Amino acid sequence: MTEHQARANLALLAKSLFDRGYSVGTAGNISVRLADGYLMTPTNSCLGRLDPARISKLGPDWAYVSGDKPSKEVFLHRAVLTARPDAGAVVHLHSTHATAISCLTPEGEDATIPPLTPYFVMRIGRRLPCVPYYRPGDGAMEPAVHAAALVAKGLLLANHGPVVAGATLAEAVAAAEELEEAAKLALLLRGVPGVRALNGAQVEDLLATFG
Repeated sequence: MTEHQARANLALLAKSLFDRGYSVGTAGNISVRLADGYLMTPTNSCLGRLDPARISKLGPDWAYVSGDKPSKEVFLHRAVLTARPDAGAVVHLHSTHATAISCLTPEGEDATIPPLTPYFVMRIGRRLPCVPYYRPGDGAMEPAVHAAALVAKGLLLANHGPVVAGATLAEAVAAAEELEEAAKLALLLRGVPGVRALNGAQVEDLLATFG
């Protein structure tokens, strides 16, 4: 995929997320790895109204190259993409149900979203760490995010929202969507008697096949 195609694809998928309520206002940001650097959604931009030509371009060293000024959370994407060299994109949202789970999960622990569907396990995996709270834009969170990304494809920022990596932007978006739906199911079924989650053997089979 050329850079021109990557820009158009980023704007298209970002609008899809915005149009379906996965982000509101100017919340959330997205990055894509290129052969010669990175694309990043600009600061204070709306995911539903991105101009492909104005998306930020960063060099291999994460230095600003062109386009509008990048998101103030560049360090967040750097933390994940350096921890996961297999990842080609990162999606950070403030989606309602995943953010709710981030408010309920003790900081530094894994979120308690049970493996209710195979797709959550396939796209997110066994673990969903919750990084302790930091003020949005505070680069001090980078080491904690990097450590969490070393062991998981997705993570939660406490009282803030989800961060998900994927081999491609399409995969990262799909995983972020799946995480939001899994969080919604977990909240809907919380306290309901007789809820059936996948058992350990079923989870391991999914991870061995799709992980």
